Amino acid sequence: MVLTLSCPDASGLVAAVSGFLADQGCNISDAQQFGDPESGRFFMRVVLQGPEPEALREAFAPLAQRHAMDWTLRGPEPRRVMILTSRFDHCLADLLYRWRIDELPMTITGIVSNHERSRIGHVDLGDLPFHHMPVDPARKAEQEARLLALIEETGTELVVLARYMQILSDDLAGQLEGRCINIHHSFLPGFKGARPYHQAHARGVKVIGATAHYVTADLDEGPIIEQDVERISHRDTPEDLVRKGRDIERRVLARAVRKHLEDRVLLAGARTVVFEG
Repeated sequence: MVLTLSCPDASGLVAAVSGFLADQGCNISDAQQFGDPESGRFFMRVVLQGPEPEALREAFAPLAQRHAMDWTLRGPEPRRVMILTSRFDHCLADLLYRWRIDELPMTITGIVSNHERSRIGHVDLGDLPFHHMPVDPARKAEQEARLLALIEETGTELVVLARYMQILSDDLAGQLEGRCINIHHSFLPGFKGARPYHQAHARGVKVIGATAHYVTADLDEGPIIEQDVERISHRDTPEDLVRKGRDIERRVLARAVRKHLEDRVLLAGARTVVFEG
């Protein structure tokens, strides 16, 4: 089980939590904590073995209320994840590979694309449920309503935008707050629009990268989970940048998804606290 919490910082919080867990007969195998001097909040992640999660949640609730904690206690069950994609399928392929070799502990509830299955033909979807949801600008609200209904019907806990080239409405982004991860090239907002790597090449950039973040109503401005970069030179062509960019995007997204699945990411306003493992 994994216990995560955040609350106003105060002395004795570690002792209070660890003492409670000891009284409940729990064994702590890993614990990390951070007191943020800027916000005055305390963050903690504890991996433990002990009683059934439901009984432990009920027992922990009074302590959490006393300290005004935002908290979760998750059992060992893998999270339910839906992946959205468009025609760029490298991130989808990478996530599915890591899932198949048990690197990502998740249950995939479905693959959704605004393109037909044949348009992402480089990826072996196997028997995974595939949902074609084309986007008509005049009926986008209807498409998003169908998507949200599917998310709720399948009990999806995390939505991953694996190069899903559609902007979510403010309403949908709000309903998925804290449980929707996006990947984009780090040039934003410097290189907006189509062919960002070609724009970067034309400007002679020396570093390219990618950012994985939670989706909010502010386009590509959500709390950042993971980033990475790679140096390039004048010898690199636009095609080289695209190739290297694909590699960065898929590894950054995979790391962000794994950290979320392992409850290593705690929201701290516009930022995140990420407990590395």
